Amino acid sequence: MTLLRTIPVLLIILICCALPSPLQANEADDADPWEIWKRDGVHALMRHAVAPGTGDPVNFRIGDCSTQRNLDQTGRDQARETGRKIKEIGIRIDLVLSSEWCRCVDTATLLDLGPVTTEPSLNSFFRDRSTERTQTRQITDLLSELPPGTKTLLVTHQVNITALTGIYPRSGEIILIRPTENGKIETLARLIP
Repeated sequence: MTLLRTIPVLLIILICCALPSPLQANEADDADPWEIWKRDGVHALMRHAVAPGTGDPVNFRIGDCSTQRNLDQTGRDQARETGRKIKEIGIRIDLVLSSEWCRCVDTATLLDLGPVTTEPSLNSFFRDRSTERTQTRQITDLLSELPPGTKTLLVTHQVNITALTGIYPRSGEIILIRPTENGKIETLARLIP
């Protein structure tokens, strides 16, 4: 009886593994992701570095890190190492935007790639999905309106990245994207920490 219950689960897992991921469906070529990032018009969405837990405490307040889920030492080290690697590879970042959540601002700051500007449309809508469409459209519009040649790194949350790309990123993962002429986001590559 247990084997009969296991077979449908295994079948679902096999089918899911065989389906193309959103990245495979949109990936333009097999180039090295770091080289893709150097191309004109390519921006990066980064999920904040490791911050143990899920969501935020009930007493959460923007601007008060003591009420939030924050980076641990692993997350701080991860952010520093990612920034070091970006500089080593020679990726030029013109604009660093971050959610107002402390774990995102801290990630963006520890990357040490330039001044960090908070952008409310990158804030998490984990607790309140009613703002998902508006915030997602604001980010798409922001990227489309940047001056040509501007290379932007946006540090945000899993829910925001998933809404923009369909990808469920790991902590510290970077998704390379490009806005399209029809107001959508094209996913180009993933850099997994």
